Amino acid sequence: MKKIIYSFLLIGAFFAFGTKAHAQNAPAKFACISFNELLSAMPEFKKADTTLAEYRTTLEQRFDAMKNEYNEQANLLSSKDTAKFTAPQLVIKRQGLNELLAKIQGFETEAGTLFNQKRSALLQPIQKKAEDAIQQVSKDNGYAFVFEKDNLHAYPPSTDILPLVKKKLGII
Repeated sequence: MKKIIYSFLLIGAFFAFGTKAHAQNAPAKFACISFNELLSAMPEFKKADTTLAEYRTTLEQRFDAMKNEYNEQANLLSSKDTAKFTAPQLVIKRQGLNELLAKIQGFETEAGTLFNQKRSALLQPIQKKAEDAIQQVSKDNGYAFVFEKDNLHAYPPSTDILPLVKKKLGII
Protein backbone atom coordinates (compact mmCIF):
# COMPACT_ATOMS: atom_id res chain seq x y z
CA MET A 1 0.00 0.00 0.00
CA LYS A 2 2.87 2.34 0.82
CA LYS A 3 4.32 1.71 -2.64
CA ILE A 4 1.06 2.79 -4.28
CA ILE A 5 0.90 5.97 -2.20
CA TYR A 6 4.53 6.81 -3.00
CA SER A 7 3.83 6.17 -6.67
CA PHE A 8 0.87 8.59 -6.65
CA LEU A 9 2.91 11.21 -4.81
CA LEU A 10 5.77 10.84 -7.26
CA ILE A 11 3.45 11.12 -10.27
CA GLY A 12 1.75 14.16 -8.72
CA ALA A 13 5.12 15.81 -8.15
CA PHE A 14 6.08 15.24 -11.79
CA PHE A 15 2.82 16.81 -12.94
CA ALA A 16 3.21 19.77 -10.58
CA PHE A 17 6.78 20.53 -11.58
CA GLY A 18 6.12 19.77 -15.24
CA THR A 19 3.21 22.24 -15.52
CA LYS A 20 5.11 24.87 -13.56
CA ALA A 21 8.15 24.54 -15.85
CA HIS A 22 5.90 24.57 -18.91
CA ALA A 23 4.09 27.70 -17.75
CA GLN A 24 7.40 29.56 -17.42
CA ASN A 25 8.39 28.91 -21.06
CA ALA A 26 7.32 31.39 -23.70
CA PRO A 27 4.80 30.14 -26.25
CA ALA A 28 6.33 28.58 -29.35
CA LYS A 29 6.54 30.84 -32.37
CA PHE A 30 5.34 29.60 -35.73
CA ALA A 31 6.32 30.66 -39.23
CA CYS A 32 5.74 29.55 -42.79
CA ILE A 33 7.61 29.68 -46.09
CA SER A 34 7.11 28.54 -49.66
CA PHE A 35 10.14 26.37 -50.30
CA ASN A 36 9.43 26.23 -54.04
CA GLU A 37 9.20 30.01 -54.23
CA LEU A 38 12.49 30.30 -52.37
CA LEU A 39 14.22 27.82 -54.68
CA SER A 40 12.96 29.51 -57.82
CA ALA A 41 14.29 32.85 -56.56
CA MET A 42 17.80 31.48 -56.06
CA PRO A 43 20.24 32.17 -58.93
CA GLU A 44 21.80 28.73 -58.47
CA PHE A 45 18.41 27.13 -59.10
CA LYS A 46 17.93 29.09 -62.32
CA LYS A 47 21.35 27.96 -63.54
CA ALA A 48 20.61 24.33 -62.60
CA ASP A 49 17.25 24.55 -64.38
CA THR A 50 18.98 25.74 -67.56
CA THR A 51 21.57 22.97 -67.29
CA LEU A 52 18.80 20.38 -66.84
CA ALA A 53 16.93 21.69 -69.87
CA GLU A 54 20.09 21.37 -71.97
CA TYR A 55 20.71 17.86 -70.65
CA ARG A 56 17.13 16.84 -71.43
CA THR A 57 17.56 18.15 -74.98
CA THR A 58 20.75 16.11 -75.39
CA LEU A 59 19.00 12.95 -74.19
CA GLU A 60 16.05 13.61 -76.49
CA GLN A 61 18.39 14.09 -79.46
CA ARG A 62 20.09 10.77 -78.73
CA PHE A 63 16.69 9.10 -78.47
CA ASP A 64 15.47 10.66 -81.72
CA ALA A 65 18.65 9.55 -83.52
CA MET A 66 18.07 5.98 -82.35
CA LYS A 67 14.43 6.09 -83.46
CA ASN A 68 15.42 7.45 -86.88
CA GLU A 69 17.97 4.67 -87.30
CA TYR A 70 15.30 2.11 -86.36
CA ASN A 71 12.79 3.60 -88.81
CA GLU A 72 15.35 3.57 -91.63
CA GLN A 73 16.21 -0.07 -91.01
CA ALA A 74 12.54 -1.03 -90.63
CA ASN A 75 11.67 0.72 -93.89
CA LEU A 76 14.55 -1.03 -95.63
CA LEU A 77 13.37 -4.44 -94.43
CA SER A 78 9.78 -3.78 -95.46
CA SER A 79 10.63 -2.46 -98.94
CA LYS A 80 11.19 -4.25 -102.23
CA ASP A 81 14.95 -3.83 -101.79
CA THR A 82 15.00 -6.90 -99.54
CA ALA A 83 15.13 -9.07 -102.66
CA LYS A 84 18.83 -8.24 -103.01
CA PHE A 85 19.57 -9.82 -99.61
CA THR A 86 20.04 -13.52 -99.00
CA ALA A 87 17.90 -15.29 -96.43
CA PRO A 88 20.72 -15.37 -93.82
CA GLN A 89 21.35 -11.64 -94.39
CA LEU A 90 17.65 -10.89 -93.81
CA VAL A 91 17.72 -12.90 -90.59
CA ILE A 92 20.76 -10.94 -89.39
CA LYS A 93 19.16 -7.60 -90.36
CA ARG A 94 15.89 -8.47 -88.58
CA GLN A 95 17.85 -9.58 -85.54
CA GLY A 96 19.75 -6.27 -85.62
CA LEU A 97 16.44 -4.42 -85.88
CA ASN A 98 15.09 -6.28 -82.84
CA GLU A 99 18.27 -5.49 -80.90
CA LEU A 100 17.95 -1.83 -81.84
CA LEU A 101 14.34 -1.81 -80.65
CA ALA A 102 15.41 -3.32 -77.33
CA LYS A 103 18.17 -0.70 -77.09
CA ILE A 104 15.64 2.07 -77.72
CA GLN A 105 13.30 0.71 -75.05
CA GLY A 106 16.17 0.38 -72.60
CA PHE A 107 17.34 3.88 -73.39
CA GLU A 108 13.94 5.32 -72.43
CA THR A 109 14.34 3.90 -68.94
CA GLU A 110 18.04 4.75 -68.78
CA ALA A 111 17.42 8.33 -69.92
CA GLY A 112 14.87 8.80 -67.14
CA THR A 113 17.32 7.45 -64.60
CA LEU A 114 20.18 9.57 -65.95
CA PHE A 115 18.02 12.69 -65.88
CA ASN A 116 16.90 12.05 -62.30
CA GLN A 117 20.49 11.46 -61.19
CA LYS A 118 21.64 14.68 -62.86
CA ARG A 119 18.70 16.54 -61.33
CA SER A 120 19.51 15.24 -57.85
CA ALA A 121 23.19 16.07 -58.22
CA LEU A 122 22.40 19.63 -59.27
CA LEU A 123 19.54 20.39 -56.90
CA GLN A 124 20.69 18.70 -53.70
CA PRO A 125 23.29 21.35 -52.78
CA ILE A 126 20.85 24.15 -53.64
CA GLN A 127 18.13 22.62 -51.49
CA LYS A 128 20.60 22.15 -48.64
CA LYS A 129 21.65 25.79 -48.87
CA ALA A 130 17.99 26.86 -48.73
CA GLU A 131 17.27 24.53 -45.79
CA ASP A 132 20.30 25.83 -43.90
CA ALA A 133 19.19 29.43 -44.45
CA ILE A 134 15.68 28.59 -43.20
CA GLN A 135 17.16 26.92 -40.12
CA GLN A 136 19.40 29.91 -39.39
CA VAL A 137 16.60 32.46 -39.83
CA SER A 138 14.34 30.35 -37.62
CA LYS A 139 16.99 30.15 -34.94
CA ASP A 140 17.85 33.86 -35.15
CA ASN A 141 14.19 34.89 -34.88
CA GLY A 142 13.08 32.33 -32.30
CA TYR A 143 10.73 30.30 -34.50
CA ALA A 144 10.13 26.85 -33.09
CA PHE A 145 8.23 25.57 -36.13
CA VAL A 146 8.35 26.53 -39.81
CA PHE A 147 5.61 25.09 -41.99
CA GLU A 148 5.40 24.76 -45.76
CA LYS A 149 3.16 27.65 -46.80
CA ASP A 150 1.83 25.79 -49.84
CA ASN A 151 0.21 23.23 -47.50
CA LEU A 152 -1.56 25.78 -45.30
CA HIS A 153 -5.08 27.03 -45.97
CA ALA A 154 -4.79 30.09 -43.77
CA TYR A 155 -1.93 31.89 -42.10
CA PRO A 156 -1.18 35.42 -40.98
CA PRO A 157 1.05 37.15 -43.55
CA SER A 158 3.37 38.25 -40.75
CA THR A 159 4.46 34.64 -40.23
CA ASP A 160 5.88 34.30 -43.76
CA ILE A 161 9.67 34.28 -43.38
CA LEU A 162 10.44 34.19 -47.10
CA PRO A 163 11.68 37.81 -47.15
CA LEU A 164 13.97 37.11 -44.18
CA VAL A 165 15.43 34.01 -45.81
CA LYS A 166 15.90 35.80 -49.13
CA LYS A 167 17.74 38.56 -47.29
CA LYS A 168 19.90 35.95 -45.53
CA LEU A 169 20.80 34.44 -48.93
CA GLY A 170 21.43 37.85 -50.50
CA ILE A 171 18.49 37.57 -52.88
CA ILE A 172 16.65 40.80 -53.51
